[in-house]
Amino acid sequence: MQERGRKNQIGVMGNTAEAQYPKELLELAEEVGRQIAKVGCTLVYGAEKDCDSLPMAAGRAARSVGGLTVGVTYGKGLQVFDGSGIIITCGAERGGPRESVLVLSCDAIICIAGGSGVLTEMLVAYQANIPIIALVGFGGWSERMAGEYFDGRRRQLVQTAETPAHAVLLAMNSVQLRSA
Repeated sequence: MQERGRKNQIGVMGNTAEAQYPKELLELAEEVGRQIAKVGCTLVYGAEKDCDSLPMAAGRAARSVGGLTVGVTYGKGLQVFDGSGIIITCGAERGGPRESVLVLSCDAIICIAGGSGVLTEMLVAYQANIPIIALVGFGGWSERMAGEYFDGRRRQLVQTAETPAHAVLLAMNSVQLRSA
């Protein structure tokens, strides 16, 4: 249940630049960020120290329209590739601990494409019953898991969105249902 006065925290998960994503995917991530800011939510994402990423692009776009962003980074130190409103460091290296801190700090997550890191983040959200929204049309684990359950327990369906606005609407609706 959301505390009075706290903004909903929507996570954005997606590829790092080393995945060489197309410009259309970058623009999609930016629109997700703007949409999150426009509905008054805080955008939470993985802040990289050595490269750009789709979640960082979403963060930049959210900040460009006055949104608040929280970047969760790995290792020690608050220096990241691209600035954020707030930086949280988990102290551990990539691969598990950062993904857990990141996802467990969210009311819902929106996933865009993605490799093994996004799959890990989706699984953490599934285990914690945090709503998962997958944008489709660009492959990756988001596309593969859209409309699916992770296991036979069928805790929650990975919701499918075809546009950034639809993804944010699904996230907001899911957060409201969890709070009721």
